[in-house]
Amino acid sequence: MSFLDHVLQPPSYGWKDSNGELVKPTRSEILREFFKRLNVFRDRKNWLPFFSWLKVLCLIPFFFIFITSYFTWWTLLATFIYSMIIMGTHGTIWHHRYCTHRAYKFRNPLWRFLTQNLTINVIPEEIYVISHHVHHAKSDQPGDPYNAEAGFLYCFLADVNHQPISKTLSESEYNRVKLLMQHTGVPANSYAQYKVWGSYVNPLYAVISWVLNWSFWYLLFYLIGGHALACSLFGAAGFWAIGVRTFNYEGHAKGKDKQRQGIDYSVNDKSINQLWPGIVAGEWHNNHHLFPKSARSGFKPHQVDLAWYYIKLMHMLGAVTAYRDDKKRFYEQYHNPYLKSVRK
Repeated sequence: MSFLDHVLQPPSYGWKDSNGELVKPTRSEILREFFKRLNVFRDRKNWLPFFSWLKVLCLIPFFFIFITSYFTWWTLLATFIYSMIIMGTHGTIWHHRYCTHRAYKFRNPLWRFLTQNLTINVIPEEIYVISHHVHHAKSDQPGDPYNAEAGFLYCFLADVNHQPISKTLSESEYNRVKLLMQHTGVPANSYAQYKVWGSYVNPLYAVISWVLNWSFWYLLFYLIGGHALACSLFGAAGFWAIGVRTFNYEGHAKGKDKQRQGIDYSVNDKSINQLWPGIVAGEWHNNHHLFPKSARSGFKPHQVDLAWYYIKLMHMLGAVTAYRDDKKRFYEQYHNPYLKSVRK
């Protein structure tokens, strides 16, 4: 078995059956797994998925305060921009293109830290990064932690049921996890600490960084627009935190073949390019599956890529020293040959 075959903690219902086919658990099986893995009293190694959802739960009251007490046209506009554009684009910039794919390099840790904390902290890097490597290695196959063919709930609750790292890694295997994470700046547990907590990140670091990040952003938003703006934007972060869990289900066409010629060129998976996620977050997902290490995914003129614009700006300012841009390869290997074929 390769490292990526067992780096994630398998669900109790397994990835595939005896015939090698994808296991499609029932809704009740998925929910039982979800609540079992959130139970920190049963096993403290469940702390990270519990912590991830605790942050979501802490954001939900802000959303209701926004709706009931501060709902105006200007707060609605601010909420829309923050949740749909700023949070989404930051997720692409930080978690997706940098933490997972190392599509660009920072000049120093200060710029990395500033980029990491550009928005309200929601998703733990560890849960996203390791599982996303597996996703690319096994896209739409058994073992893909958010395989759309297994249904909406399978993807929506994947951060708890399928994405945490295995709790039984050997020391050499854990060191490989550290190699995949060390560039993010998130400090690693020692192997002895990993055996206690079942995670790469230490709980103390996770809690302290969460408190400092939220305190900074609430204070800044309050100074700009009072509790109205602060509660509205924290509520927006909660809205995004729930909505982003639907992306891979939609981005892989709900497990169906919806790819279009001349638009979706990565044919070894079910990923598709979608206009809305592309425009608001730079998530031209089929393009990304073609060139996952590219700092740009919006290759065509109409494919707005706000994440790429940020990376390019940081490069112009000297904060980013290098990046990979596969736009030229996209045209040479895929788009131009397609145009020639349809003209014949």
